[in-house]
Amino acid sequence: MSMDASRLASAAADAYAAEAKPPLTEELVAKVRDALLAAFNEADATAETDRLKRLNAALDAFETDLDAVAGPRIASLDETSAAVTTRHRSEAGQPLRAFGGQ
Repeated sequence: MSMDASRLASAAADAYAAEAKPPLTEELVAKVRDALLAAFNEADATAETDRLKRLNAALDAFETDLDAVAGPRIASLDETSAAVTTRHRSEAGQPLRAFGGQ
């Protein structure tokens, strides 16, 4: 699955970066990709809901470490086509913002 995992991690990182605020540099996109790939390669990351939880936890950790970016979470990931759908996190119906949130 490592080839598939790499392709899926790249697709998920690109989908995240497309909506992250502020925009990510290529270096930060690479860090997101690495974090997502590590989440894919964790043992027992096979069930779809478990995989999504692990990927979104990796995004949470990335944002917490950086403390300067907010982005969507992965809602679904098609392993065949590598199509990724995202959802925005929100508080009080408003999207989260970087640099201090609400």
